[in-house]
Amino acid sequence: MRVAIYGGSFNPPHVSHQLAALYVLETRPVDELWFVPCFKHPFEKALESFEDRLEMCRRAAAALGPRARVSDIEGRLGGESRTLRTVTAIQAERPELELHLVVGADLVGELPSWYGAKHLEQLVRFIVVGRTGYPGTGPAMPEVSSSEVRDRLRRGEPVDSLLPRSVLDYIQERKLYGSAESQPK
Repeated sequence: MRVAIYGGSFNPPHVSHQLAALYVLETRPVDELWFVPCFKHPFEKALESFEDRLEMCRRAAAALGPRARVSDIEGRLGGESRTLRTVTAIQAERPELELHLVVGADLVGELPSWYGAKHLEQLVRFIVVGRTGYPGTGPAMPEVSSSEVRDRLRRGEPVDSLLPRSVLDYIQERKLYGSAESQPK
């Protein structure tokens, strides 16, 4: 089975994450796509709890059907998240899988500096998803950033066009990101 690993902070997962996942599922030779939220960001970014981000990813993935799943591998590993460590752990658990790694076109130039980059290149096939300003990688996904979503939530501004409805409901229920009670339900 061919699995596309889509890792990230997902703090929170937004509609562009969903669209990128759907694009990969529909245009690349993969059987499933797994959202893999990081446990602890290697550059010390402040994140909502792993459990909250995992649940938001589950809600975002549910809209994409049974081929989109969520893996808790990084939570089980604990500690600082590194792509090579995650891929190696998945391969140890499921050696029959052919792994692909989803990356945004904006990250392609950084790949050689990633921890264990040369080894990682031997373990996975990369799937590059288009981003505005990075030509030659397919259609660009809408420009939505999790930091913009968090800022808007803190200011009580609408985010309903940026987040899956089920994710926004969860954020409001749990009062994540300083979300204002006045947001439309």
